[in-house]
Amino acid sequence: MKTIGIMTSGGDSPGMNAAIRAVVKHASANGIKVIGIYNGYKGLVEKNCAELSTASVENLYRKGGTVLKTARFVDFKKPEVIQKAVENCNSLGIEGMVVIGGDGSFRGARDLTHAGIPCVGIPGTIDNDIVCTEDTIGFDSSMNIIIDCISKLRDTSETLDRCAIVEVMGAGAGWMALEGGIATGADVILVPEVKFDFQKDVIDLIKAKKANGQNNFIIVVAECVFFPESNSKHKKNVNFEYVNEQGIENIDKFTKRFQAESGVESRGTVLGHIQRGGAPTFHDCILATNMGVHAVNLLIENKSKRVVVMQNGKVTDFDIDEGLSMKKPFDKERLIMATNLNF
Repeated sequence: MKTIGIMTSGGDSPGMNAAIRAVVKHASANGIKVIGIYNGYKGLVEKNCAELSTASVENLYRKGGTVLKTARFVDFKKPEVIQKAVENCNSLGIEGMVVIGGDGSFRGARDLTHAGIPCVGIPGTIDNDIVCTEDTIGFDSSMNIIIDCISKLRDTSETLDRCAIVEVMGAGAGWMALEGGIATGADVILVPEVKFDFQKDVIDLIKAKKANGQNNFIIVVAECVFFPESNSKHKKNVNFEYVNEQGIENIDKFTKRFQAESGVESRGTVLGHIQRGGAPTFHDCILATNMGVHAVNLLIENKSKRVVVMQNGKVTDFDIDEGLSMKKPFDKERLIMATNLNF
């Protein structure tokens, strides 16, 4: 193998650049040229690319975002669009591709492999919702941002005896809300995977804490709990029947209702895309580097349609189809533990 391509696809996450650096460095050390594809699959179809030198990626390990940029490209499901991408790969001499992203990116990598271009996926997403891996590039960095933001909100909530209601990201999964809530000692954690009763699990719990002398509170809610069915792009885990029934389609409605029924002055905060930015943590730098090296090794060994994963604390790989078909049950026991710890 003389030339490989690399792209970042879907949502950006801290550590993607560190993975790009590792791929380029390790490939170069093995005599392989690397072509960077800009704007994901869209850039591949438009032939928006450039060769990446080791010098060009030297200082990327702590840079946030992705220098290759990223985009969502729904047209890549069309056979004629995939064929155009294959033709571009052939004209560029690309014999294999490294794709950094989430589930949607891996489906594109699978389709591109079936069309004749060997691909290896690297999980880069803050949501940590890739079923076949214990860890994804960007999750740790994003969680550190969440912890820092909630800590700041707790300071002002303590000062003013308020409740801070914090909406965190997570696509259609509640892992960010769960882990962020546990780490910050949130009083209530709401996720789409576990049905909740607004009165019993929110209002009554807060009133009990208030009766016990607590005057300030933190509630962490996964963003997908607030998605109305008609607008949601992430329906796989959300039980819209109970979400819509309780009338809490957005954080403003939730905050107003909570304040009215609990008697606690409250403020809602949407952390939003701040959770994706900034330099990656040490953990994500190391994870991205190890996964990048492993991806190149797979292509050198003529292995494709693989996704690099973390299993039992070690970097390994799965068949993409196998990985996409696996189920990742939500850890309800940790949610119970978090609730018990904060009673």
